[in-house]
Amino acid sequence: MKYVKKTGKIFSYILVFFLLGIGIIYVFYNESVPTGQEGNKADALAKKMTQAIGGEKYANTNFLEWSFANGSHRYKWNKSMGLVTVKWDDYTAKLNLNNNSLGTITKENTKLTTKEKKELLQNALDYFNNDSFWLVAPFKVFDKGTKREIVTLENGEEALLVSYTIGGSTPGDSYLWLLQPNGTPKSYKMWVSIIPVGGIKASWEGWKRMKSGILLPSKHKIGPITLDMGTIKAY
Repeated sequence: MKYVKKTGKIFSYILVFFLLGIGIIYVFYNESVPTGQEGNKADALAKKMTQAIGGEKYANTNFLEWSFANGSHRYKWNKSMGLVTVKWDDYTAKLNLNNNSLGTITKENTKLTTKEKKELLQNALDYFNNDSFWLVAPFKVFDKGTKREIVTLENGEEALLVSYTIGGSTPGDSYLWLLQPNGTPKSYKMWVSIIPVGGIKASWEGWKRMKSGILLPSKHKIGPITLDMGTIKAY
């Protein structure tokens, strides 16, 4: 009994320090979503960004392949048909982005129940929505339900704030794009529902020219963490 009480106290101390750490991070690093100005100027900056990475060629890019989460999520996206193959662990999901009910999923040497299939297909769709955004987000700034605003930074530079009011797995998220002089993204700050601290910065770097002519990032850095996009193909 004494051991259980001692273990409980240790756990309580760890929990307190963990919560204090989150509180300190929130106080010192949390930022509010900046206020920008909608209109032609914001749209022009958004077009500059998409053109810098081959936006006109993205429409004619039919297939994209990449991986995420240290290679544990693997994708082949037939963009022209709205079909995605998602592989992770022993699962293989075939998503139909135009009609979710047509999706299928299998697990190696295992028979799945109808309930399991439904839940796993939703997992696969959530993985795709998140992991594809890290690959092609700059091409999605004119998607239906997006709001674009131009924001003047403290150093006088202009940045592009894009908010998603519908679509994806987490509508309501906002991203402040920081651009190179030619319009190529160098990073963005995030205000997203899955991260309690607003304004976390992620780099967009390691740009590579794809077979279809578009530029795609090979990695992102968030503090000490690197998100690798694996072997990227677009054709």
